[in-house]
Amino acid sequence: MSPWIEQILSAFTEDLSRLWIATDPDDVLLQEQVLLGLREKGFELISFQDSVAFRAEYEERYRSAWDRGEDGPAKALVLHLRGSRTSDLPWDYLRQARQVSLSLANLFPKLSYPVVRQIGAEHLEALFDAQAKHAVQSLGESETKEFVLTHIFQINPHVILRAKVLWYELLWLHYRDAVLPMVLAEHVAHVLSDQIAFKALPLRELFSSKGTLLRMVQEAWYRHLSQLGLTGLRAAEPTPPGSVAEADIPFEDSEVRVLISSMFLEGLLHPLVVQGPPMSIPDWAKLGVVQDPLAMRNLVAEGIIGIAQSLPTLDSPYRDWFNLSRRLGELLARFHALDSARAEGLRASMEALQDKVNAHLKEWLITHYADLPSLISTKGPIMVHHVPRFLSMRRGAGEAKIALLVFDGLAIDQWVQIREALAKKAPRLGFEESACFAWLPTLTSVSRQAIFSGDKPRDFSETIGTTAPEPAKWSQFWQHPDQGLRANEIFYQKKIQRVDQLPELEAALSTPSIKVVGLVIDTVDEIVHGAVLGKRGIAQQIEGWCETGFVDQLFTMLLNKGFHVYLTADHGNVEAIGQGSPKEGVAPEQRGERVRIYGSETLATKMLQSNPSAFRLEVPGLPAAYLPVFSGGRTAFIQEGEPAVVHGGISVEELLVPFVKISYVS
Repeated sequence: MSPWIEQILSAFTEDLSRLWIATDPDDVLLQEQVLLGLREKGFELISFQDSVAFRAEYEERYRSAWDRGEDGPAKALVLHLRGSRTSDLPWDYLRQARQVSLSLANLFPKLSYPVVRQIGAEHLEALFDAQAKHAVQSLGESETKEFVLTHIFQINPHVILRAKVLWYELLWLHYRDAVLPMVLAEHVAHVLSDQIAFKALPLRELFSSKGTLLRMVQEAWYRHLSQLGLTGLRAAEPTPPGSVAEADIPFEDSEVRVLISSMFLEGLLHPLVVQGPPMSIPDWAKLGVVQDPLAMRNLVAEGIIGIAQSLPTLDSPYRDWFNLSRRLGELLARFHALDSARAEGLRASMEALQDKVNAHLKEWLITHYADLPSLISTKGPIMVHHVPRFLSMRRGAGEAKIALLVFDGLAIDQWVQIREALAKKAPRLGFEESACFAWLPTLTSVSRQAIFSGDKPRDFSETIGTTAPEPAKWSQFWQHPDQGLRANEIFYQKKIQRVDQLPELEAALSTPSIKVVGLVIDTVDEIVHGAVLGKRGIAQQIEGWCETGFVDQLFTMLLNKGFHVYLTADHGNVEAIGQGSPKEGVAPEQRGERVRIYGSETLATKMLQSNPSAFRLEVPGLPAAYLPVFSGGRTAFIQEGEPAVVHGGISVEELLVPFVKISYVS
């Protein structure tokens, strides 16, 4: 255990108390490795949001077991307060609990607190070690910024004097997904502002926004090829002239070219499609050019090898799975775009990669899934039920009008396809892309209801089998005193699919009072459930849907009305093969192609005994009488040998969904 984790957990001694209250305004405890350490010590953590809900869970799951002399779900429970006040807690809890106070100010006494609290949680452990080794005295605000840049991000803005140094630092920063927090990006931009060569560049945005950096590099690449005499069709994401600043990037520099090549391989950058052999460019640059379908086939083959060699490990943080899901999504989108013959030649390799990736994910979830619901990030939601609270934070940061679009059943590879179609039809649109975890089981009634309520499934156990309560849940969240909106400021609508529905929707959203919008776009889910030609056939139908103009017109309409637009999904989908209907002997509570739901341990165990390829996974946050049994691998509970595109189970394509902010390129 690292010194950082030991320091935080040292206050929690197992035999001192069963109930603990932790005041934690900086969310120190809501970090992945800290939560894992707590669980290893026998503690479980629950974030306090409502005294009635907490009392019900505490009394039912913990206190009754402890009173019987049993351990219950955990030996001890930590009630987590995201603040320093305990006055809102019931008196009987305060009387019996042991209290602990945590803050970044105490953990980082030699560094400036206003700076440290703006650094991402993923960097705090390394910063704690750096403070112990290198901070010999208390540092002011500017000195703390320099300290963090040097020891955490390995950037010294004072030695960035030439263009090739600047672009190497930017490419390496974003390639390893280490985007600078805005407080540091502004500091770097200020230091570099005296350099005449950098005056025209949006330095703050380049260091803080991956999307801005990639758009600028993409445009510079096309100009670079044009200077070499190559023109053609852009494979994806063209941008209109003047929408991004022009930059002369030193592509011929050996260090820069290594990073550029890797970005093409992983789908971060998109190649130029040209006719004829690109004789006028060096071999290394041919990754950024597709001269025929065979070149794209080779790019997919190399991508399969690259992902297989760099899978997350059991100790990896959740962010590694976000990155993996993006890379796999880009790869699958390219794979499904190949002609049938070339795709068939790669099918065995692609399926072997999917099986390997999903086996790693399953093992990782056994250790880490229990902590995901409690984690928090200011950069974006980690699970889908975090989405409303993240949007609430964005409203607090100045985004007064917000629209959430839930594309039911949209896998990340299908989002990539939509994004590329939008790039051709609506090049003014830009995207800040991330991912988040759906709820297990990956069923609409579970995961989509979690999105609109902001709750764990255990909190809506009475309605877990239906989506009917979504409008009320969405309105209830935003009318809570913490959000402060009125009923007439909240809007919800589902079953939005076609262009001819948009005028009526636009008229409804013209009401000036509306501040928050929740929309369900269920076209993809309907396509998936009717699919007969696998994900390749689904890709063709999505392409036709995008050609109708529905998606770009929907986004444009919302942006023009002043909404900040976010997109996510409740689950994805995966190609599976039928293993036969399970031998159950008794009907389950709920049937799915990839999962069966049982109401008791006895029934779930009986199903597992008669179906050895099925498996259980403990999913904290589900109701006690809601027990999922999953189909193994990429199989489904359907007729043996029958292929289908399904959801409900555990795979990267089902469990990790897109989370995207859509805006105009500025």
